[in-house]
Amino acid sequence: MMTFLYFFALTLFMFVCFLLCVVILMQESKSSGLGTSFGGEASQSLFGTSTADVLKKFTAWLAVIFLLSCIILSLWTNKLSYTKMSSAAFNVDQIEAD
Repeated sequence: MMTFLYFFALTLFMFVCFLLCVVILMQESKSSGLGTSFGGEASQSLFGTSTADVLKKFTAWLAVIFLLSCIILSLWTNKLSYTKMSSAAFNVDQIEAD
């Protein structure tokens, strides 16, 4: 069960990574960004007039989620590897005692 949750969290992390990349590419840059490639001109935006503000806030929230999930997954991976090493050492000690 714990392994399933770990890989589910890892899948969600990959989705957040992909979403963050897409949102960053959609933001307007000096060369008008990805938003204009959907048929809009440089003066028009894809999602309305306040697109820049919405995308900036959404990017900030995604960045916070990304960083927190990086830390959590890192600690979780370390804990899983430590648990596996401890159980392997326990099995070796048990074999040597026999």
